[in-house]
Amino acid sequence: MPPTAPRLVPELPLPADAVVDPRIGSSGPCLLALEDGTVFRGVAFGAAERGGGDLVVNTSQTGYQEVCTDPSYAGQVVVMTFPLIGNHGRFADDDQSERPWLNGLVVGHATAGVLGKARQIVHLLRSQGVAAIAGLGTRTLARHLRESGSLRGLITAPGETEPETAVAAAQAVPVWEEQDFVSQVSALTPYEVGDRGPVVVLVDLGLKTNIVRSLHRRGARVRVLPHTATPEQVLAPDVEGVVISPGPGDPGVLEGPVALAEAVVRDGRPLLGICLGHQIVARAAGARTQRLRFGHHAANHPVRDEGSGRVTVTAQNHEVEVVGESIPEASGFFVSQRNLNDGSVEGLRHHSLPIETVQYHPEGSPGPLDAAEVFDRF
Repeated sequence: MPPTAPRLVPELPLPADAVVDPRIGSSGPCLLALEDGTVFRGVAFGAAERGGGDLVVNTSQTGYQEVCTDPSYAGQVVVMTFPLIGNHGRFADDDQSERPWLNGLVVGHATAGVLGKARQIVHLLRSQGVAAIAGLGTRTLARHLRESGSLRGLITAPGETEPETAVAAAQAVPVWEEQDFVSQVSALTPYEVGDRGPVVVLVDLGLKTNIVRSLHRRGARVRVLPHTATPEQVLAPDVEGVVISPGPGDPGVLEGPVALAEAVVRDGRPLLGICLGHQIVARAAGARTQRLRFGHHAANHPVRDEGSGRVTVTAQNHEVEVVGESIPEASGFFVSQRNLNDGSVEGLRHHSLPIETVQYHPEGSPGPLDAAEVFDRF
């Protein structure tokens, strides 16, 4: 197959200090290359190395810290369309995991709203080897991805500015659907949060700390188990409910968690599936999943409850949807919520069992508390 000829996107020539705050400091010119040959010029300001993965667009104005530390972005390169990223600094307690999992960050302007390395997200990226680029038109890039669908991309290391080499490297990035990211981000050993209250098992496929907090705040003793947990562990006699967490990747490669969800459904105890957990429960019920054209990544998705008609504003981060028409009638599951932007399935419920799933993140606060009732119902 002949190499793809690069197509350089015209950009206004801006000095590095105009797109990366001097208090952060840039490290030289670099490129963002897409597998279709599109190339953007920019300025490197993250770790001094390459970073590649599927490009996903996030339109949130705030929350970049949560985005960077969300395990669901493992293996991806995140494009933030809001032009100023860094305005409100970083508060370590709001990190959603122990480290950033994304492979790259793309921003228009890298700002420094606060001083001090511990409070600037860029220093977390640098310490964990995450590439970052600023100075390109992120909205131009978002429109391109909306037309093309999801593409693999690569941020080159500082000083790597040869377009042909960069495009070839982008085309060599591993295919997202074929990778098991859950095994990379899941807890290695069980642990508990809280010492009283009903025991809720949280199966960690790449959970965010706000989920643990949301359950513990409601009086639960949260027992976090790795993705490799057995049905016997998850359904121990003292367990009163099960939550299957969000996480990265395609549920089509996660046979173990699907089998675990089947066991929990047969048992009949209360079950809540969130995001990837929602997709896992759907596959356990016999439904199909498929990749969206360019995914849902934002803090402003309207979701309608099909029973009550109530609309909530939700935070979302996923590449895959459940195909509502594929849910077997005999499974007892039905579509309970839909996305008002594109009609995709946003939740399932069971006709007779205490089971609910949601495709969005109820622990997020875009509404600000619209979706928190998911935990109350559970």
